[in-house]
Amino acid sequence: MRYVCVRQLSALPSAATRELVWGLREVAREVRCWRARAAGIPDAALRTAALDSLARKRASTDGAALFWTLPASRSSNLLRLLVAFEVMADFLDSASEGGVCAGTVSGVQLHLALSEALDPGAPVSAYYCHHPWREDGGYLRALLDACRGHCARLPSYERVRAPAIRAATLARVLGLNHEPDPAARDAALGEWARREARGWGDLEWFESTAAASGWLTVLALLALAAAGGLDESRVLDIYTAYLPWISLAGTMLDSYADSAQDAMDGEHSYIAHYPCAEEAVERLGVLVREAALRARALPDGPRHAVLVACMVAMYLSKDSVRTPELRASTLHLAHACGSLARVLLPVLRVWRVMYAQRDE
Repeated sequence: MRYVCVRQLSALPSAATRELVWGLREVAREVRCWRARAAGIPDAALRTAALDSLARKRASTDGAALFWTLPASRSSNLLRLLVAFEVMADFLDSASEGGVCAGTVSGVQLHLALSEALDPGAPVSAYYCHHPWREDGGYLRALLDACRGHCARLPSYERVRAPAIRAATLARVLGLNHEPDPAARDAALGEWARREARGWGDLEWFESTAAASGWLTVLALLALAAAGGLDESRVLDIYTAYLPWISLAGTMLDSYADSAQDAMDGEHSYIAHYPCAEEAVERLGVLVREAALRARALPDGPRHAVLVACMVAMYLSKDSVRTPELRASTLHLAHACGSLARVLLPVLRVWRVMYAQRDE
């Protein structure tokens, strides 16, 4: 274990330097461009959804950009792709929530864009056909076209195209999450899990849908495609490590961090499906530990381990999980990931204060 930690620590300076010197600056520039485009959306409700998601989910955008550190060489094309896909996915979630009055059919239709953004040349669906608001001034289409163009320029995209589309297709389950009737929502999600999540071990239905709803697998595959000479075994290794395990840990950590706010707002909470808080934390610790192990076992394991540790520290650095009631649980989850997450935790707290992202 000590050897693994040393290898992770040796990978950290490279990732940190790339992100601090180039990454954050380029992400900020891309976000400014998309914010300017969002400000011109004609429909007020969609404009609010776009601008709000850009503001509230900025930490998620920076987190997606961390996948830029996985390839050995920098790729501006990859970075712009990661940002565009994350901005699009966050907008779809926000727009889906805003259009919940139209039912889950609207959310499912909107989320078709997740997979179609990864399929250059394929037909484009009418994403807003069930949505109460439709005039976005071409914002969603611009994001989709940007993703398609960047995908086409990745050296090994054809190697990851099919599994990336598969992972994005599974992520469409997000369209069911905003069903306001809890019984109808859980029934729909449970049916989805029985139909789609086969071969994922002994996961509960809500764990399967949580794993699918995260698009970390897509981001990891896009990062893999940025290098040439890719073989199919590496693609399969990435896919099976991230889906379900690393994606599941990420979604559940997000739910853990937002649990108090979700309870107040009456929003769907994946972590709340466990029988009690103690069991939820214990299970989440198991999932975090499994995600860290899967990351370390990958080719270029230290790079993936750094990324997973950053993800864990990002969620556990929120003010919402540093309350006296949750402090012991948060420390338990940091320990479950390993020493690197504990090292990064205070660093991410400082980052959140500096960039005003303490609870985003």
